[in-house]
Amino acid sequence: MNTNDGPQIPLEIDVREAARLMQAETDGSPLVLDVREDDERAFCRLPDHLHIPIGQIQARWQELPPDRQLLVYCHHGMRSMRVAHFLRMMGRTHTQSIKGGIEAWAQDVDASVPRY
Repeated sequence: MNTNDGPQIPLEIDVREAARLMQAETDGSPLVLDVREDDERAFCRLPDHLHIPIGQIQARWQELPPDRQLLVYCHHGMRSMRVAHFLRMMGRTHTQSIKGGIEAWAQDVDASVPRY
């Protein structure tokens, strides 16, 4: 997938759609990026993800693969939206924020994820 080709995808993705994509187990499955702080991650997190706190994104965004869809999450979706917007400005056009963050995930996808 070339991140500069094709139509632009929506900036946000619903938690149910994100879960469906994450469970697809294909070579094109998205990379999940947690932008929360360490203390938040210690409380709960989604499986199989990469962690870069929001304060480090500007210095570390080039660590993210340019050829994969990125699904970004935080607690409620505000920080992940800012990160998704920034990454798109940097050319990572297949980046989406998980709408509602891990809070929405706990409510709509997996009730076993602790809420805080």
